[in-house]
Amino acid sequence: MDRLKAGLENDDIILVDTTLRDGEQTAGVVFSNQEKIRIARMLAEIGVHQLEVGVPVMGGNEKACIKKIVGLGLDCSLMGWNRANIEDIKHSLDCGLDAVAISISTSDIHIEHKLRSSREQVMESMVKATEFAKKHGVYISVNAEDASRTEFDYLVKFALAAREAGADRLRYCDTIGTLEPFRTFEVVSRLIEETGMDIEMHTHNDFGMGTATAIAGVKAGARFVGVTVNGLGERAGNAALEEVAMALKFIFNKDQDLKTQMFRELCEYVARASGRILPPGKPIVGDNMFRHESGIHADGVMKFPGTYEIFSPDDVGLERQIVIGKHSGSKAIMLKFREYGIELTEEEATDLLPMIRRATVEIKRALFDKELVYIYEDFMHKKYEKGIDFSPINTD
Repeated sequence: MDRLKAGLENDDIILVDTTLRDGEQTAGVVFSNQEKIRIARMLAEIGVHQLEVGVPVMGGNEKACIKKIVGLGLDCSLMGWNRANIEDIKHSLDCGLDAVAISISTSDIHIEHKLRSSREQVMESMVKATEFAKKHGVYISVNAEDASRTEFDYLVKFALAAREAGADRLRYCDTIGTLEPFRTFEVVSRLIEETGMDIEMHTHNDFGMGTATAIAGVKAGARFVGVTVNGLGERAGNAALEEVAMALKFIFNKDQDLKTQMFRELCEYVARASGRILPPGKPIVGDNMFRHESGIHADGVMKFPGTYEIFSPDDVGLERQIVIGKHSGSKAIMLKFREYGIELTEEEATDLLPMIRRATVEIKRALFDKELVYIYEDFMHKKYEKGIDFSPINTD
């Protein structure tokens, strides 16, 4: 909780990681207790402000694991997810959590077809649950599920009622990812103006805009951002922790003082635990982030990394790699062979280039180090053979 309090006092953007709740709701994903505990430790060590660690009312293994995480004494706030009813919240309190999320749908389509209820009943359930949680002194996030499809005036009334009942913030849920950044900025700006509440962005990635809409919400004044590692989550997932954190830091100059150099390690671990491969082209932490093949790009990076890299590979736990393939140039080849302790002349690199490009086209990929060395050995052998003088020796 100290990390959350410090962030609030310093007027920081607060990151709320829900990998252990929404992330695990990814179809087919189940974390073991050991994996959940390790992920929680890593997130806390990185400096994430608040972790949504699960759904206590599920009981059994889920509740036991949440209690173990609470017992770790992590330097962050720990939140449990609850429906808008008192019995759910009792389970969260029993776990010793310092924060609760109280979630209920607010869009008419959800109220009619999922809840089979009414706006008035939704409001009443939320208020009762919030008042109960407030009496027990926990931090409260009231979650407006499907907020992005909720009629705006009703959402304002819902938020004001939540604040009156004791809620600390409103989670604005883009539950099915229908928001786009411009609309997000407009709506969140108005919502903050008319309610005065702290807003958390909880965005999904159905149209590939999860991170963009989360950032747009921050730009509009939202102070909290819900994220998951690698963007895990229902359907196409949520806004990704590593993307949001680095975008805030390097595009908007909002540094949360996170140990971002741990991002690759964290993302690799969560990828393995979730059975979801980390794609080479994954923003921020994918292998290709700092792999350069194009001759123009490789030459630029060799002269000054900032030409094609907005941050250092060290910032996220990666290393720069010069990849030799179809689009490589002679200078990249010289640099690559220097790694092997071989100093090529410009003429040698230029002569090697057609052989390397031909090989990459034939095998349809970049070359491994050994393959490059084999091409070099063949090249030097042919060069040696051409250099031998077979003319008769004059003994006169």
